Amino acid sequence: MAHQRQAVYGDKVMKVEPFSVEKVPRQERHGNAFGQFTLWLGSNLTIADYALGFIPVSLGMSWIWAIIAILIGNIVGAVVLGLCSAMGPTYGLPQLIITRATFGRVGGYVPGLLNFVSTIGWFTVNNILGSFGLHALFPGLSFAAASVILVVVQGIVAMLGHNFIHAYERVMSVVLGIVFAIVTIISLTHWTKLSAYHAVNHNLALGIMVVVGATFSYLGSWGPYASDYSRYLSPEASKVRVGFAAAIGSFIASAWLEIVGMFVAVLAAGHSANPIDALHRTMGGFGAIATVAIILGGTAADAINLYSNSLSVRALDIKIPRWLLVVLASIIGLLLSLLGRGQFESNFENFLLLIGYWITPWMGVLLADFYVRNRQAGDIESRSFQWAGFVSFLAGIVVSIPFMDNALYQGPISAAWHGLDLALYVGFLVSFVLYLVLKRSTGREYGASSTF
Repeated sequence: MAHQRQAVYGDKVMKVEPFSVEKVPRQERHGNAFGQFTLWLGSNLTIADYALGFIPVSLGMSWIWAIIAILIGNIVGAVVLGLCSAMGPTYGLPQLIITRATFGRVGGYVPGLLNFVSTIGWFTVNNILGSFGLHALFPGLSFAAASVILVVVQGIVAMLGHNFIHAYERVMSVVLGIVFAIVTIISLTHWTKLSAYHAVNHNLALGIMVVVGATFSYLGSWGPYASDYSRYLSPEASKVRVGFAAAIGSFIASAWLEIVGMFVAVLAAGHSANPIDALHRTMGGFGAIATVAIILGGTAADAINLYSNSLSVRALDIKIPRWLLVVLASIIGLLLSLLGRGQFESNFENFLLLIGYWITPWMGVLLADFYVRNRQAGDIESRSFQWAGFVSFLAGIVVSIPFMDNALYQGPISAAWHGLDLALYVGFLVSFVLYLVLKRSTGREYGASSTF
């Protein structure tokens, strides 16, 4: 029966995906590396990337330093995303199930729970911006009604699952690519006003670290579910091609839209209530089409957030059907959207930085295990804890706390350095190095673990 319901490309793309967190059988593998390019291109030509471009302008950064910071953050984030995507074909498993190899089954619950929160947060962020977009197009439509409409659309795409999401992102990569190319051209026709923009930032180092951290956090935050969308590829698929395709697609989309966001922020000159309203105003007669693109981009990103959110819950060994988890997450995201629409820009920046605080230590442990110690397929841990990975992950978070700087908390080291936030980098390095040291000191081979 499951085989009859199986979703495949082509005429069966509308079928509901029958698989959840279990390993995808070899006979069900399909697709190619180019699908990773279109998936991550389409899902990042979206609202959140565009809104990120408003951050360097709000900090008063110059064009050159803002673009350099955007490029650095996106390069690092894209590399991480590519490395995580490359694991999918080998294991045929979602990213958080692969994580059990390094953290243990119960140890993997912690990043699973954190990723559940992160994906709900990203869903909410995109839904708020998309709702602003619908309201800008149809002023008579209330924010609540707009949110409900978007949640229903995004929920349907997520429920259909892997194949439909890939098909949807392929279409979005073309449609949104064309629209944002036009937005870029229109923005550059106002070159006189863009070139007249002058930097007013008095703490360049702080501005660079904020923008690098925010842009990296955005792109890197896809890492905990990157292999969710490459696990259907053949085990013989080239890791290099898969990783490169994912990295290039995500980098092009993210860096491009963040720079476009800067253009619009400067052209709007603070006369708009939010980034969507700014786009609608500055694009003139093309404003409505550009706003539609922003809304579509939000649905593209949120379909992925909802789908992976359901896999995150299943990674906690909660036995609820994936489709029902999508419905529950949609309802939670809708409620958060209605509660969190005020003071959006500051909340967005703080959210980006906060999620990076756990993701970078997680990345440090995972990448050290798979790409330095060269973990092989078949090593997925079934015991409760892999102590080296779990302790290194927690240590990375704890050690980075004094370096944090956010609206909710400022660590003593960050305060002494006038707000410089190095937590993302410290967390990654500590967890990465500590894991390698602990594994080397124990001298244990894969498959051995301690249980707390």
